[in-house]
Amino acid sequence: CDGYEAYTIFEGKEGISVHNCWAHARRYFEKALNEDQARAAHVMELVQRLYDVERRARQGHFTHEQRLQARQKEAAPALKQIKQYLEHNKASALPKSLLGTAINYTLSRWDKLSSYTNDGKLEIDNNLVENAIRPVALGRKNYLFAGSHESAQRAAMIYSLLSCCKICEVEPVAYFTDVFRKLPQYPINQVQNLLPFNWKNGEG
Repeated sequence: CDGYEAYTIFEGKEGISVHNCWAHARRYFEKALNEDQARAAHVMELVQRLYDVERRARQGHFTHEQRLQARQKEAAPALKQIKQYLEHNKASALPKSLLGTAINYTLSRWDKLSSYTNDGKLEIDNNLVENAIRPVALGRKNYLFAGSHESAQRAAMIYSLLSCCKICEVEPVAYFTDVFRKLPQYPINQVQNLLPFNWKNGEG
């Protein structure tokens, strides 16, 4: 996640670990380019080394264990170098400047930014999640004009079912055709069988 303070309520809860997103941290340095091009660009070059490791792992179809080993060998030293550079430059960057804000944001979340290197299942950022919700974000203003509150609720249900179909690799037209055909006579206490993750090729 990013640095939104609401996420702190999850810290320390059993079964939950909070990890921060390098894409969000990197954006702060990107914003600082016009103000302090040399230092901001240098940090971005160092961060790019982290993403080079991820790119090679993705292109090489690494297992989680292989990705963990690559991170430990290559990303961990790069992270150490980034932290040293940020700590060295913190005092000379005005706290409220764009570079100072970027440095403080990153250092204050350092443990959660570097924790991904200890688990090959974790992603370096939450770009996959952001890409998945982009259609919702792009349509948000349109959803203000759904006609009525009830219409908006019905639309949300359909969007949710479509998203579940995508996750479950269920063909949506076949799914909705089958479900709408069955619904009028379907037992209400068994309707969960018609949800995408329970529905299999019309056998729900």
